[in-house]
Amino acid sequence: MKKLAVVAAMAIATLAAGTAYAQGKPALGVAEFKNESGAAWWRGGVGWELSGMLSNELSSTGSFRVVERAKLEKVLEEQNLAASGRVRSGTGAKMGQVTGADYLVMGTVTSYEENTASTGGGISFKGIALGGKKSEAYIAVDVRVVNASTGEVDFSRTVEGRTSGGGVSVGVFRGGFGGSLASEKNTPAGKAIRAVLVEITDYLSCVMVEKNGCEADYAAKERKRRDSNKKGVKLD
Repeated sequence: MKKLAVVAAMAIATLAAGTAYAQGKPALGVAEFKNESGAAWWRGGVGWELSGMLSNELSSTGSFRVVERAKLEKVLEEQNLAASGRVRSGTGAKMGQVTGADYLVMGTVTSYEENTASTGGGISFKGIALGGKKSEAYIAVDVRVVNASTGEVDFSRTVEGRTSGGGVSVGVFRGGFGGSLASEKNTPAGKAIRAVLVEITDYLSCVMVEKNGCEADYAAKERKRRDSNKKGVKLD
């Protein structure tokens, strides 16, 4: 009997510890992505599809609690977040209480470029392409993390993803695409999208959870991005 009591006590302690750990994780809600890029692959429903894909990436890290879309949509509409890009003054605390989110992650696709060049020749057999074309894609997403209690933007960054492909293509991909984006999973666009979502996830894990000096790496990346953009503009 004493053994059973000890086992039960240990189980309760383990469950309590697990609950406390889960409660210590930041709770994130990912809003519908917006598009300002004119990308050809952007069509109805893509904004929420990208939201769902990023939610999956964040959840898979084990570092965050992710709020379901159903809990967000109505509140986001009431806040008119889609149009304003911010939480209205005095309503932030209510938003956090209703949705259960500590933070809202908002993403806007601000740039997308794709170039396809012929490499000469090229054959295709049973879905395997050899040579022929080389494609490159670039995507930029502005990310803001809004504190659901204060309405302030606590973290922001422009995240870039680049991919290139050519030569042998066997269509290997680890999934995650569906709906309006289903046809893009093996394209340069699809690969660039996945790259930028992973980069967003790594960035948020660093600045919101790890906080182990990795912030300096992202600050350096941001300086490099800014310097690169400046080189393309002639300033007096």
